[in-house]
Order: sequence, then structure tokens, then C-alpha cells
Amino acid sequence: MAEEIKSLEELNAAVEGTEAAVVVETMTPRDPVRDELGRSYATGKRKDAVARVWIRPGSGKVTVNGKEIKTYFARPVLQMILRQPFEVAGREDEFDVTATVKGGGLSGQAGAVKHGISKALQLYDPSLRGALKAAGFLTRDSRVVERKKYGKAKARKSFQFSKR
Repeated sequence: MAEEIKSLEELNAAVEGTEAAVVVETMTPRDPVRDELGRSYATGKRKDAVARVWIRPGSGKVTVNGKEIKTYFARPVLQMILRQPFEVAGREDEFDVTATVKGGGLSGQAGAVKHGISKALQLYDPSLRGALKAAGFLTRDSRVVERKKYGKAKARKSFQFSKR
């Protein structure tokens, strides 16, 4: 029968006396994920927009659906949204970005490309994951438009009530 342990010293002595198999799991650093051309690929999503994003070392050129960033996203706010992951990572003008976006409007598409760039950056250089995650760029914003219900003017708005 097992003896009763009454103090912490007895517990330590019992553990040291037996050869307890302790498994220590070390955190292995993540390996970069790159294709044969040295690019990293990721998919970004926001609202109804889906972006396929490739990044590779370069001069900072951003192409969306075959157009320059200033042509496709004319508003400065949308261009700023795309630059945020690089600023947080401290890698401005080090990567060329090629993206194809479908669905949604311009704001959703900009958010989708930003999400894709962030995911591709952390795949290209896993050491950037902490900064991107802390800034919230790796989390997919799951808010989408609520569907219209029957008997309603929009998702929640009712038709005007008439008593007579």
C-alpha cells in the first residue's frame, strides 16, 4: 500500500526517488513558408470580399487586380489600410504585393487585402507574427451584412404602420 505524504518535503523526496518521466515540450520555431519563386501566399477575407495575396521581396510595388494601388484604391484611407501591416512589422518598401480580389465593395476589399498581406507576411517571416497578432491584423473580422427578412423593408426596418 502507498505511504501517505504529509508535507511538501516528503513529496519532493518521493518524486526525486522515483524516476518520473517528465516530458518537456519545447517551442520549435516556425519555418518560413515560401514557394519555388520565393513568394508567400495567403487568403484574406473581410465582409463579402476575398483576396488572394502573394508577397515577395522587392521595392514595395503593390498591384491589385492588375492595377496600381493608387488606381484601384483611389481614396488615401484605403491605401493607408494596405500599408498598415508593413508599418507594424517595420518592413516598408521591402516587399512587392500582387493581389486579386473578388466580391464586396472597396472598403471590404481593402480590408481583405490587408488581412491577406498580414497572413502572408507572417508566413514569409514567422518572427513578425507577434507584432501582427498584437495589432489584430491576423484575426478575420467576421462581421457581415445581415440578410433581409420577409415582411421587413430591410434586415430589421419595418414598413410604416398604418392604423386605418
